[in-house]
Amino acid sequence: MAAVISPVGSSGLVQDLVSSALTAGVAHGLFHFIQGLVERGFCDLWDLYKNLYLGMVGVYLIMKLNRKLMHITIGMVPLLFWPLFSSGREFLKAPLYYVTAIALATSVLWRTSPIAIALICNLCAGDGVADIVGRRLGKEKLPYNPKKSYAGSIAMAIAGFLASIGCMHYFHTFGFIEESWKEKLPYNPKKSYAGSIAMAIAGFLASIGCMHYFHTFGFIEESWRMTFGFPVVSVAASLVQSHPNNTELDDNLTVPLASFLVGSLIL
Repeated sequence: MAAVISPVGSSGLVQDLVSSALTAGVAHGLFHFIQGLVERGFCDLWDLYKNLYLGMVGVYLIMKLNRKLMHITIGMVPLLFWPLFSSGREFLKAPLYYVTAIALATSVLWRTSPIAIALICNLCAGDGVADIVGRRLGKEKLPYNPKKSYAGSIAMAIAGFLASIGCMHYFHTFGFIEESWKEKLPYNPKKSYAGSIAMAIAGFLASIGCMHYFHTFGFIEESWRMTFGFPVVSVAASLVQSHPNNTELDDNLTVPLASFLVGSLIL
């Protein structure tokens, strides 16, 4: 029987896709079969009892019977089709984790939480774009993980960030989330989130532009490692610039000093 279900040499991915489609098709067909059975033929057996004795209670019992029949039968379909799937579970793990994460974000955090926005945007947009960009441009791998690339990691950060900003504005239009661009930083009331974020983005984009400019003259070799390090330097410089103690010192001193120290470590 096992040989018939899982022939030697068949692709595990193709086998799992076919098994998934078959399972979904049977469950969908069984759902409509039970629904039609209850609504037409089987429901008629209860009509007299419902109308004479139970009234609205009978309607409730019919609806509950319908739901329980589906609960008993359709719930067993995936279990019965488990033998059709390949022995490996990698194909099933990723979709399971994906759906579970979104379900938890929806049920626990919901639409008023910026954490839910960040979670889902980084999972969907960030991780999805990272895989696409990493496969095409990810020749230079990360030193701490040879399976991941600078290109993919940078693409994930940018895509997740942009998607989060877009969703924040989208939910703000419905009144679920208050946009906080103009809010002051909690540790420095003289600085705002908007200014700090703008400084980090501007510094990063300027660094990328200058890297490419100097590369055209042959002074610097462009690399994804360098590109990955520029936003870290820009964020560090932005944090130093927004620090309360920075008001006693000059930005022209603290920002380049922070950039030099962090850049010396990662660039």
